[in-house]
Amino acid sequence: MNRTSVVNVQTFINEQPFGRFQWLIFLMCFVIVLLDGFDTAAIGFIAPALLTEWHLTKPDLAPVLSAALFGLACGALVSGPLSDRLGRRVLLLGSVCLFGLVCLVSAFSSGIGPLTALRFVTGVGLGAAMPNAVTMMGEFCPDRRRATVINLMFCGFPLGAALGGFLAAWMIPQFGWRSVLVLGGVAPLLLAVALMLKMPESVRFMVANRRPVERIRAALARISPDALNAASFVMTETAPQTGGKGLGVVLSRAYLLGSAMLWLAYFMGLVIFYASINWMPILLKDAGLTPRSATLISALFPLGGVGAVLLGVLMDRFNPNRMVAACYALTAISVYCIGQAVGNIGLLVLIVFVAGVLMNTAQSSMPALAAAFYPTEGRGTGVAWMLGVGRFGGIAGSFLVAELTRRHFTFAGVFATIAAAGVLACAALLIKQMARPHAVEVSAREVESLGH
Repeated sequence: MNRTSVVNVQTFINEQPFGRFQWLIFLMCFVIVLLDGFDTAAIGFIAPALLTEWHLTKPDLAPVLSAALFGLACGALVSGPLSDRLGRRVLLLGSVCLFGLVCLVSAFSSGIGPLTALRFVTGVGLGAAMPNAVTMMGEFCPDRRRATVINLMFCGFPLGAALGGFLAAWMIPQFGWRSVLVLGGVAPLLLAVALMLKMPESVRFMVANRRPVERIRAALARISPDALNAASFVMTETAPQTGGKGLGVVLSRAYLLGSAMLWLAYFMGLVIFYASINWMPILLKDAGLTPRSATLISALFPLGGVGAVLLGVLMDRFNPNRMVAACYALTAISVYCIGQAVGNIGLLVLIVFVAGVLMNTAQSSMPALAAAFYPTEGRGTGVAWMLGVGRFGGIAGSFLVAELTRRHFTFAGVFATIAAAGVLACAALLIKQMARPHAVEVSAREVESLGH
């Protein structure tokens, strides 16, 4: 390759092995997602302690349980368009610093009001971090492994949530509920130092936004030194081009229906996830289990996200919409079964784990589905808006169970209602597939190259 050569960045990435530099990016993004899962789920695990210490009723918990979810939605909706204009790196660094600092401060809350406000701000940071980590990772992946790698990275979220459950079961009796929030604040601040030193900017973003060719060459050279011979860079897109940017792409005629179906599926998935993770410890305790047993069994639900790696492999080989839709259908069946198994602890443990595997496998695969659906000019917004709009499903799930308990639904009735969300998520992805059945066959289109 001579110095005047033009390099297609995605072709270049596709032709190289997934090397140490990409694994470093993966590790940093994985830890971001893991800490997101830990901080998001932490409030559910400390909820029983809040009931006792602050003399609250269960409906009183609804605002604090959902406050971070409102923040998550706001953070995602705002950060997506910003990342398509300012870059992925600056949004990642700022958001991790924000949610780490505010989570640490929230450990010193004196009442439900201040804690609710601080959980909202924590959510803003969390909501900005997650989609930008997904987008960053997706733009450094070879096409043949994108769904597998993103799903593997997204396993950090349920693993972080499960880790929060196991740590809470140990830390709260020993050090009190505030210790969980202290840990959830200190860890992201340490991660922010690593991000500042090692996290690069997305090469696809730099090409699309005509950043200096020296920066692109230097970033790609960390994947392979062959990039040092390139004089300029171009990019291909398998997704249809609209001529727009950010939200203009996501809401364009070519993408609107698919965007709406992604939002609906992710919304319904989070109805299931947050209704379960926030309320299962309390519901199981009310059903006769000890607080420790209720917390440990509930922690099995988010632990099941490791199944996303297998689904990622299937998504890279078969139709990804149908693969994820099938997983949501199985989720609906398994969540319904949780409500039927409360009288048998052994069976309950098994079903909660299986339901968690299916639920989190489906939900963890949605960012990869969104990242592949949009072109670079709208990918950051597309992923972020799916996560942001979907977060309202978490809010709905928290309030849904609060309302069901107020109406004295049985344990079985609560989980039968939650299971219906899985059916709707499955239907949404099948509609998306029928609307654009040949989307993967769209020919690649080259964008204008950078100057020397």
